[in-house]
Amino acid sequence: MSGLDLDSEQLDRYSRHIIMDDVGPEGQSDLLDSEMLVLGAGGLGAPIIQYLAAAGVGTLGIADDDEVERSNLQRQVIHGTDDVGRKKVDSAADFVAALNPDVTVEPHGLRVEPDDVEELIDGYDFVIDGTDNFRTRYLVNDACTLAGVPFSHGSIFRFEGQITTFAGTDDSPCYRCMFPEAPPAGMVPDCATAGVLGVLPGAVGCIQATEAVKAVLGVGELLDGRMVFYDALEMEFDAVEITKKDDCPVCGEDPAIDSVHDVEYSASCAIPREEEPNVGGD
Repeated sequence: MSGLDLDSEQLDRYSRHIIMDDVGPEGQSDLLDSEMLVLGAGGLGAPIIQYLAAAGVGTLGIADDDEVERSNLQRQVIHGTDDVGRKKVDSAADFVAALNPDVTVEPHGLRVEPDDVEELIDGYDFVIDGTDNFRTRYLVNDACTLAGVPFSHGSIFRFEGQITTFAGTDDSPCYRCMFPEAPPAGMVPDCATAGVLGVLPGAVGCIQATEAVKAVLGVGELLDGRMVFYDALEMEFDAVEITKKDDCPVCGEDPAIDSVHDVEYSASCAIPREEEPNVGGD
């Protein structure tokens, strides 16, 4: 699609984009031609889905295997009371259809696993990770990094959030450059245990959606090589540099991980190591 192909309703719907020099009709057409995958339709996924759909991302993949629970409604703003008990991907798809008929939703009612992650991300221009566990976080990092697919990472905890983007280029770092392996099980409690401020995922998810839109438009600076930490209680933003590590097990000079099938994605998402030689005995 080119900017000249936008119809009168689209020119009206996206008028605040179109009058921007950095977007314009061509940029809006790029958004309508883009294909993005959102992993998780929960606290982070909800604002991501909402704003990408509103922005006119033409194809929006949504992957989640959960059902809507009443306790979700305090923060997962695309689901309502009548959706309790429904599959989140179905509820999300209905929300998007009501918001913007230009957007085609590709629902994936599944839990992301090593056997399907490569096929799942294939063909998408950008992946947004809104999942809530280390296992999936490392799996998505490894799959996207190996495939060269740019992706956004976000996570939330009580009053705090963190966001970064990995551009998928040869000189881009990855999540394992910062954290080679996950922390021991039980060291970091999840939201069900520790709680989360209901509005927090809105702020974090909106930043992730912003990064995805900027990536398609090719404008501004992405968070590639930086991680932003947001403290909602103190209302502070801090950023730290993420350095690409030569010894990174995924994107380093001599990677230990050549495939997602090299890793056992359990509690630690451990780096594969060579077996010790058997020098005696059984």
